[in-house]
This record gives sequence, structure tokens and C-alpha cells, in this order.
Amino acid sequence: MGNLFGKKKRSRVTEQDKAVLQLKQQRDKLKQYQKKIGIQLEKERELARQLLRGGKKEKAKLLLKKKRYQEQLLDKTEVQISNLEQMVQDIEFAQIEMKVIEGLKIGNDCLQKMHEMMSIEEVERIMDETQEAVEYQQQIDEILAGGLSQDDEDAILAELDAITQEEIELPEVPAEALPNLPEKDKEPVKNLQKQAMVAAS
Repeated sequence: MGNLFGKKKRSRVTEQDKAVLQLKQQRDKLKQYQKKIGIQLEKERELARQLLRGGKKEKAKLLLKKKRYQEQLLDKTEVQISNLEQMVQDIEFAQIEMKVIEGLKIGNDCLQKMHEMMSIEEVERIMDETQEAVEYQQQIDEILAGGLSQDDEDAILAELDAITQEEIELPEVPAEALPNLPEKDKEPVKNLQKQAMVAAS
């Protein structure tokens, strides 16, 4: 029935978590023991006082020896508690370090994959092509904006002077005088001249 609704979920509790829990439980037990011993020492001290009042010095001395031995155990218990707490802190800090290292490893793997996708040579090639495209666009912009260099201006003026100085070839003028037209042939010419003048106006 337990697997009826799917697989059993994997526990998130690690071995380190279990170790920390056990250490804390041991620490708590030692603290309970300390408390118990402390109460017992107070009772024995009071009992030794009563024995002295009753004249039973040897029994009181024996009871104080036992009390002294328990006080030494109490001191050792304090050291053990301190060691347990230090170990708990060390394990918890180590867990944090492991998570940091794991995060760094994931980040490093991601960077390596990105570097494999884009090598240094590929980046340099793209940068060169981009620079060439920018320079080509600047040349186009300068041409469209009429931005000519001084050398271009000088070359244009030199070419203009050369064209101006070229001799224009005209048709030769006939040396002989043109024959006079008869009166009947002059009339159509005059009409053509009038029409040309009207069209021009």
C-alpha cells in the first residue's frame, strides 16, 4: 500500500545531519547528568553538615570524599560537553563549506561550457568582422553626407580645369558665300522664322 501512489520519497537527511543530531543528544544527556549531580552534591553537603553536628566526623569525611570525586566527574563532564559542542559546530561549518564548493563547481562547469561554445579565436573573428562592418558603414555615411577629403576636392577641381581648358571642336565655316534664294523661296523661310519666334516666346 505504501508504494500505491508512487515511489517512496528520498530522505533529505544526510549522514552529517544524523551525526549532528546524535552529538546534540549526547550533549543534552550530559547536561541532564550535570544537573542531577549538582542537586546531589548539594544534598550530600547538607548531610555532611548534619553528620558533623551529630559528632560523626568520620562519616562526614567519607561523604565529602565521595562529593569531591563527583565534583571531578562534573568537571570532566563540562569538558566533554564543550568538545561535543565544538564538534557540532565543526560539522555544521563543514556542511556550509561543502555547499559553497558545490556551488563553485556548478558555476565553473557552466563557465567551461560557455567557453567551449565560444572560443577566443571565435570572439576575435567576430570582433574583427564587427570592426570592418563599422568602418564600411562609416565610409558609406561619409559618401552619402558628401564628406569628401581634401585630396578628393583637389582632384575634382583639377579635373574641372582640364575639362574647361579642352578645345571645343567647331564645324568649319564655308569659305564661299551662300547663294541668294529667289523671292518665292524666301517666303517659307520667313514663315519658319516667325513660327520659331512664337514658340520661343
